[in-house]
Amino acid sequence: MRIVGGKHAGRHLTSPAKRIRPTPENVRDRWLGRLKDDLDGARVLDLFAGSGALGLEALSRGAASVDFVENGAEALHSLKANVAALREKKRSRIFKRDAIVFAEALDEHSYDIAFVDAPYRSKKLDRIIKTWAACHFTRILGVEHARDHVLPNGQLRGRTRLRGETGVTIFRASIVEGLR
Repeated sequence: MRIVGGKHAGRHLTSPAKRIRPTPENVRDRWLGRLKDDLDGARVLDLFAGSGALGLEALSRGAASVDFVENGAEALHSLKANVAALREKKRSRIFKRDAIVFAEALDEHSYDIAFVDAPYRSKKLDRIIKTWAACHFTRILGVEHARDHVLPNGQLRGRTRLRGETGVTIFRASIVEGLR
């Protein structure tokens, strides 16, 4: 696994020894490409951060800072190693916390962009989306999910792109706020 774009392009990342499902490079590249106009100077949140690939890719492409939230011991070890290897300690913070509890404690517009890569086929993703719908803790919420995962709908309108078995949906607070 490596960083695909920006100043750290080509740099390799370590993954936890315990099997996790990292976001494939081509999916990450397209996802961040869809947000290229929003990344410059952005405050980013990476929930269920794992190795930190999404947040580190955002830093590589111009984000001002990233807060990583992860509570798995092996993933935290890889995350810390990757942040150190890319020399991004000054622009990042790592929180050893449950991502849902962390998101539920946030105020409106605490971040510019949030990435969510919750375990596939779990209800954790749905809880984060519902939390965001109630309080837009970020202007843009990008979520990775299994292709067949039915996202909570309500008044939420997101743009979904599918690649293989993976879906990425991006929600924007300005669109949802206009529906209220």
